[in-house]
Amino acid sequence: MHASSQLPTDSLASAEAAWGLLGSRPGKVFAMHIGYRGRAAQKGRTPEAPGFFLKPATSLSTGGEVVMPAGTEIFGFEGEIAIVIGSHARAVDEADAWAHVASVTASNDLGVFDLRWVDKGANIRSKGGDGMTPIGPALLDATRLDPHAIEVRTWLDGELVQEDSTSTLLFSLPQIVSDLSQLITLEPGDVILTGTPANASTLSPGQSVEVEVTATALDGERLSTGRLASTVRVGEQRLPAYSAQPKPTPDQWADASGRPIAEFEPQAAPVLDDELRDKLSRVALATLSSGLRKRGLNNVSIDGLRSTQPGKRMVGTARTLRYVPNREDLFKSHGGGYNAQKRLFDSLQPGEVVVIEARGDNRSGTLGDILALRARHLGAAGLVTDGGVRDLDVVTEIGVPTYHGGGHPAVLGRLHVPWSFDETIACGGATVQPGDIIVGDNDGVLVIPPALARELVEESLQQEAEEEWIAAQVEAGHPVDGLFPMNAEWRAKYEAETAATEGS
Repeated sequence: MHASSQLPTDSLASAEAAWGLLGSRPGKVFAMHIGYRGRAAQKGRTPEAPGFFLKPATSLSTGGEVVMPAGTEIFGFEGEIAIVIGSHARAVDEADAWAHVASVTASNDLGVFDLRWVDKGANIRSKGGDGMTPIGPALLDATRLDPHAIEVRTWLDGELVQEDSTSTLLFSLPQIVSDLSQLITLEPGDVILTGTPANASTLSPGQSVEVEVTATALDGERLSTGRLASTVRVGEQRLPAYSAQPKPTPDQWADASGRPIAEFEPQAAPVLDDELRDKLSRVALATLSSGLRKRGLNNVSIDGLRSTQPGKRMVGTARTLRYVPNREDLFKSHGGGYNAQKRLFDSLQPGEVVVIEARGDNRSGTLGDILALRARHLGAAGLVTDGGVRDLDVVTEIGVPTYHGGGHPAVLGRLHVPWSFDETIACGGATVQPGDIIVGDNDGVLVIPPALARELVEESLQQEAEEEWIAAQVEAGHPVDGLFPMNAEWRAKYEAETAATEGS
């Protein structure tokens, strides 16, 4: 028997296990689009009213493996708090709504974002498939809980990636129940997924996502649902030609992962190819600076930093990371889990330079040995921060050229919140954009607009050749007057000698 023909039976058993946990097959399963403030900030939009979509009861499971159709590849996870209705509710007000809730549990709003293009908003294919709504493993008695103080956490392969509580919901749990009941009769066993916190992202086949809901009961007892574990696997079932086919587009990758769309778009041929890199490695920083100044660019040096690798040239393409001043609530929503800092370092490509905006404040670390190791493993050309570096001796030993404002033992959260990456930043008094060419040596660090790089380096090589010839003339005893810079007579001699050398 083919694996695909077993799928309906296996999926039904998984759904029945979830129905058994709930006590009956639910008539309706609702899910919120955006529920938490952190998620709204990440998405860049805040709903003015609660928004929902429906999921089939057959999408429920108690976790385990979820089989996705052949050809799909974008699998999203969203750890959530689910509430289970205990009694009929129709047009109830906010004050009475929580009395109609029987229990609370953990859930994971899984999705296959390759299929979202065909029914975005409704999410029937992308989030309604068999097994895509794991819940459990235990139910918490709602009568023992404060609906404004329930916590949810999500782990990806054991690393905490989402953490929040109902205290930061845009619409409280009683408001959610009340709102749905205004037009729809809620019945015992109905399930409502109440939205996911910030940092929902993607998982690969074989990775494990765990979700846990916890709360301190009204009597002081600490309660937990336990961890709800799920994985995905790409099966053998192929969708027929008349069905919507998978479209793993950059915008769907970005939507599912929470990362910038630029990471998934086809990249043009790099400006900084091997030939240009080699030439930039041979030109003095002072010469490049002079050429930039001729073009009216006087504010392109990243100032006030020192290098872990004196004498070692750094040439690479900028990837930017911005830290904002620490604010405790923002660090809670953006500092933990798979934050902007970790996402940037995990996405590095060979030859790239991480440039960090830390507002010139070196009173805490902005990176340390683990991130430096990750950068070395991925082939990064260098690290630049106008803040501090932790584990400075070890970072130095790791060998990736690191330009920094000094060593400091404190962790990131003392002063900084990792806010965003791959956007225009300020570092050491210079504006840096993603894709700018960064060159550093003992003289400091320069930022070169990529559109100028080839013209600049050719001119700089020519200038250095002239200066080497002038130096040879000075060594031979000629005075510098008329020679540096060259007057017409000396330039004629230089060009004649150069032509003779090239022709030999």
